[in-house]
Amino acid sequence: MSAFRAEHCERSHAFTVALPAAEAFRLFEPEGERRWAEGWDPRYLHPADGRATRGMVFTTAHGNEDTIWTMVRHDPAAGLVEYVRTTPGSRTGRVLVQCTPLDAGRTRVNVVYAMTGLTEKGNAQVRELDEPRYREFIDSWSRAIAKGL
Repeated sequence: MSAFRAEHCERSHAFTVALPAAEAFRLFEPEGERRWAEGWDPRYLHPADGRATRGMVFTTAHGNEDTIWTMVRHDPAAGLVEYVRTTPGSRTGRVLVQCTPLDAGRTRVNVVYAMTGLTEKGNAQVRELDEPRYREFIDSWSRAIAKGL
């Protein structure tokens, strides 16, 4: 038996975007993320045209890591999009984004990451995603979106 024990964390943090909910939601689909996430360049496997839909599969390469993404929930009317992401040899998890209208021009965006290490390297990255670092990570999304708009 292996002595490896996977570490797991779940974090949640929210911010406000100065957009109506339907517009804000599009920022968290793969193509919409190009508008604000530096280096974000998804390569679409299914559907090949990059249309956001449940079951969509794409890959990204960032920071010397290749990650496989599967969109497991896509509900624009409810403001929900959820992905399962796996970085082979490191970690796997899910990312849930929920957009809730605050008023006609502002949206609350709640981002939940649940990550599990697949290796000791992945466990180290899970441990690094402590509460203060996670808040800073998600707050950086808020700043990048504001700058990109």
